[in-house]
Amino acid sequence: MTHVVTDNCINCKHTDCVEVCPVDCFHEGANFLVIDPDECIDCTLCVDECPVGAIYQEGDVPAGQEPFVALNAALARQWPVISATIPALPEAAEWHGRPHKLPLLIR
Repeated sequence: MTHVVTDNCINCKHTDCVEVCPVDCFHEGANFLVIDPDECIDCTLCVDECPVGAIYQEGDVPAGQEPFVALNAALARQWPVISATIPALPEAAEWHGRPHKLPLLIR
């Protein structure tokens, strides 16, 4: 089973999770990260590293966040792999915890 990046990553884009991934399954967009479900080995290392709690196992994605399963798969095919930590977005602290950020996603 794969892991999924959900709503709380949008406009935050912390990359602590990227550094611990042993298979480089993270892909980077302008204001969001996604996990490639074909590459994820379900090691769970990224879950504890995410400072905003945006990563869930596919079967445990919170109610209302289910569209992120397909979104991660689709965007992973389009966006480049990221394998090193970079600074979070400048206003990440302001966006942490705000709900319903999907309309803000830059594809």
